[in-house]
Amino acid sequence: MEHSHYVVTGPAVGLRPFRPSDGPEFTARAHESRHLHHPWLFPPVTVAEYEPWVARLAGDEGRAGFLVCELATGAIAGFVNVNNIVLGAFRCGALGYGAFAHAAGRGVMGEALDLAVEHSFAPTDRGGLGLHRLEANIQPANAASIALVRGRGFRLEGFSPDFLHVDGAWRDHERWAVTAVEPGRTNPGTTEAASPRMGS
Repeated sequence: MEHSHYVVTGPAVGLRPFRPSDGPEFTARAHESRHLHHPWLFPPVTVAEYEPWVARLAGDEGRAGFLVCELATGAIAGFVNVNNIVLGAFRCGALGYGAFAHAAGRGVMGEALDLAVEHSFAPTDRGGLGLHRLEANIQPANAASIALVRGRGFRLEGFSPDFLHVDGAWRDHERWAVTAVEPGRTNPGTTEAASPRMGS
C-alpha cells in the first residue's frame, strides 16, 4: 500500500487531506453512521453537501482537515479537523472529529487522535502545524468522546453553558485541552520528555 500521500501514519491508520473525489465514499460512510453521530455530529451525507463543505475546509487557513484511513485498505474510517487555528503567541487549535460506524470501537480513532496531536505539535519546518495547545469542546453527555480525549492526555479545564447552537438548540460543552509541554509528553523537535509547567 502506497503511504506517500499521508501526512502522518501510525501502525494501522494514516491521516491525509480531504479530496473532492472522496465525496462518494465519505458521504456513504457518514450516511450509514447517522445513528452513531446523532445528536453530536452532522457531517455531510450527500455529495452535494460534501463538495462545498470540503471546499470551505481547504480554503480556510484557520483550519486543517484530515481523513482517517486504514492503511491496509485505504478505506476512510473517520475524520479529524483542527479548527480555529490561531498562531502568534497563542498557537492553539480546536479539534473536531468523528469515527464512521464500521470503525467504531476498534481503536482507530484513538490512534488517529494521537497522530493528530503529534502532527499539530510538530514544528512547521518538519511539516507540522507548529501549535502549542489543542482544545476539544465536548457535550457533557458524549461519554465516548470524553473518554477518547481523556485517553490522549487531555484535561478538563472548564464548562461553557450554551456554547454552541446545534441542531436547533443551544448545547453546553466541556472544554478539554492538552499542551505540547504536558508532563510526560515529548516536546516537539526533541527526544526529551517535557518538564511539568509551573504556574499559569
